[in-house]
Amino acid sequence: MRQSSFLSWDQLKVGAVILVALVIMGAAIIKLGDAGNLFAKRYTLVSFLSNTSGLRVGSGVTVAGQLAGSIKEIEFLPPDADTTKNLRILIEVDESLGPQLRLDSRAKVKTVGLLGDKAFDITPGTPRYRPLREGDTLLILPSTDYEAVVAQASGVMDEVTGLTRDLKQVTGAITRGEGTLGQLVTNRALYDQLNSTLSSTNSLMARLENPRGTIGRLLNDPALYNSLTSTVASADKLVSQMASGEGSIGKLLQDDTLYLQLVSIVGRADSLVGTMANGKGTVQKLFTDEELYNQLLNTVKSLNSVLIDVRRDPRRYTPGMIKVF
Repeated sequence: MRQSSFLSWDQLKVGAVILVALVIMGAAIIKLGDAGNLFAKRYTLVSFLSNTSGLRVGSGVTVAGQLAGSIKEIEFLPPDADTTKNLRILIEVDESLGPQLRLDSRAKVKTVGLLGDKAFDITPGTPRYRPLREGDTLLILPSTDYEAVVAQASGVMDEVTGLTRDLKQVTGAITRGEGTLGQLVTNRALYDQLNSTLSSTNSLMARLENPRGTIGRLLNDPALYNSLTSTVASADKLVSQMASGEGSIGKLLQDDTLYLQLVSIVGRADSLVGTMANGKGTVQKLFTDEELYNQLLNTVKSLNSVLIDVRRDPRRYTPGMIKVF
């Protein structure tokens, strides 16, 4: 049976639906390409990292936070002594942003969002330097090590936990009435004693403020202040007179005559003592001759014995001097 060469209405409807779907798909692809700069003309830059920190091929490249390209390739370099260049990455950047990327531009790996996604961000350069060209090397800035930050935060949380535990123990002890604070919180008698002490203190302060009392007069009467001011003025005048050399004390402070006289007297006394110690006279004998000392001692003893005997029997030593009438 021969088939008809004309299209049926059902076939036309299917073809129209497929055509519309293809148009919609093409428009979506164009829009997505524009949004992701998939169809933009790009050029390649090179950077070296010690650790990609979560970057992978296809990760976004941003310039001043705006999407500008992607990571094209990540490869390991041969091991060497420079551990800051373990990985070589190729970066594709839109040519339209070429004037923004210059020799003083710097890049760093940063975290995007709360989920920890990584992006390769480049800072714009300044007109003093030429733009980067195909194959130029882009220098890397140090990035934050979030693992170290998390470890440090973990240590801080442990300290906070310990502090919270200590505070819980302290508040528990206060609630149970332990210690001074606990007694202040729970003991009514201590509160009453403090209240009584405060009342007594208030009464004492009222008595001190009495203008007829000693403390009250010290606080309110300027007479003592005036007396002190006068005394200080007199003392200042006295010190001024002494400093100017007036009077005996001023002479003692300013005139060196008395000092010279004292020095002369001390010198003569020293000479006299030296003569007494080194001479051959009676005084020197008194200091150095033990025999003379013994004779004087015996004489004193004999004289003392005679005096004792005289007191006992004075008639023996004074015959005829005492007459009885």
